[in-house]
Amino acid sequence: MSPTGHAATDFPALSAQGHVTFLGAGPGDPGLLTLRAVEALASADVLVAEPDVLGVVRCHARASVSTPELAVVDAQSAAAGVPVLRDAANLVMEAVRGGRRVVRAVSGDPGLDGNAGAEMLACAAAGIPFEVVPGVANVVGVPAYAGVPLRDAQGADVRFVDARTASDRCWTEVGASDATAVISTTLDSVAAAAGELVSAGRKPDTPLTVTVAGTTTRQRTWTATLGTIAQVLKQAKVLPSPEGHRPVIAVVGERSSAAQRDQLAWFESKPLFGWKVLVPRTKEQSASLSDQLRSYGAVPHEVPTIAVEPPRTPQQMERAVKGLVTGRYEWIAFTSVNAVKAVREKFEEYGLDARAFAGIKVAAVGEQTAAALVDFGVKPDLVPSGEQSAAGLLEDWPPYDPVFDPIDRVFLPRADIATETLVAGLIELGWEVDDVTAYRTVRASPPPADTREAIKGGGFDAVLFTSSSTVRNLVGIAGKPHNVTVIACIGPATAKTAEEHGLRVDVLSPEPSVHKLAQALAEFGARRREAAKEAGDPVTRPSERRPGARRRRTTT
Repeated sequence: MSPTGHAATDFPALSAQGHVTFLGAGPGDPGLLTLRAVEALASADVLVAEPDVLGVVRCHARASVSTPELAVVDAQSAAAGVPVLRDAANLVMEAVRGGRRVVRAVSGDPGLDGNAGAEMLACAAAGIPFEVVPGVANVVGVPAYAGVPLRDAQGADVRFVDARTASDRCWTEVGASDATAVISTTLDSVAAAAGELVSAGRKPDTPLTVTVAGTTTRQRTWTATLGTIAQVLKQAKVLPSPEGHRPVIAVVGERSSAAQRDQLAWFESKPLFGWKVLVPRTKEQSASLSDQLRSYGAVPHEVPTIAVEPPRTPQQMERAVKGLVTGRYEWIAFTSVNAVKAVREKFEEYGLDARAFAGIKVAAVGEQTAAALVDFGVKPDLVPSGEQSAAGLLEDWPPYDPVFDPIDRVFLPRADIATETLVAGLIELGWEVDDVTAYRTVRASPPPADTREAIKGGGFDAVLFTSSSTVRNLVGIAGKPHNVTVIACIGPATAKTAEEHGLRVDVLSPEPSVHKLAQALAEFGARRREAAKEAGDPVTRPSERRPGARRRRTTT
């Protein structure tokens, strides 16, 4: 299924030679892919993508898609830091034989990519049908994310210049005009491009912005003038650098002025922009949390602290699932996404589906568990109206009534280390409970060495702790986070465990909700950003601070 909820279009192969889709992957932000691009990727048999966009498009293709290597790194290209690209046209031609559907993905928009144009001509000459899916062009998308509008109400001209191929005549024409110039170049060639424009007549005090890694959370923008850009990059210790070959978009003109960009730099002013945030949960559990963190500009890094395994003795679970079908239970209560997953897997093992829940009342401990049930095809009858916990579930749970409840038994599939709160509360309300171990939680394997070093060395800006067990397990498998790292905890019990492990808690969620926790961290980041600006200090991430800097605990 595509993200729209509609089945992806099944593109027909129009000839024996197959079909090619030339697709624009945009400047780097995966959210800028068009719906049409996602549909085309979902139908691809072969994906030929430039190395810098493969990560953006690969996740939308089928697991079975073939991805022939486009980058060839040899000793010479490795030393230069720029891999050699194989002849993409021949790769496409080779892949399209046999009626396969090929997606050729390029950065930005294929209409502005000279190589893509040549490949289209090769397809046309060979009689191979193709289509073009436009993308957000780098020269348009990057300035938008940098807070630099290319036109205003006066409608000034806009000129696009590729510094690598620009002729003397091009520089002369752009330099002699007052048009906004959008220049595609590299970090170490920006000053030379500025010099070309000044030589052609542009005033040295003309405003200029330079953006690297545009539309991604690694984006960085410098504001200067044509005459000062070399000095600005040198003072910022950006140049000289072995990464000088990195592509940048430079915008020249009055709309690049520092005063205006300060008001319009919406992307880089997000509360957690560029923060590397450790999310110590399983990947399935952290998906929506990571999406929320990205919306605040953060770069989430998921590190599982627990692994989920089947129960040691499956017979109890098997009897309970059979009891669901035979009418043994009035209720089934799910206390986690993992419990939903365990029951779903057992259903699939027996050839059952959501219809087996007919006539049974279903309870979910919170919104994420309820969402997992809905994905299974089951709409829960009871979700806590207040606190999303076992205690919150008990507050809304009805007492057993022999008049209205024909059966007095509840099926509770849960983890082997779950607390007894819910069981005791249900018994107190008059219910019989089949308390069944549906899965076991064990400590996960340690993360890779570079992740452990980043945790202990201050490479992360923040860590979100969503339970006491995540504190204990993370410290156990990876070590204690560095003291410059912001520690955010979901509640007082988790904060107490963090402090017992020698951690200073900076952010405490106002409610026991992972989404409220992420929101509290974002509010902390926003206050920190504003404080730096009011003090006239540069806005930095916690990992860029001096070790040992004192911090206050913040409760929101």
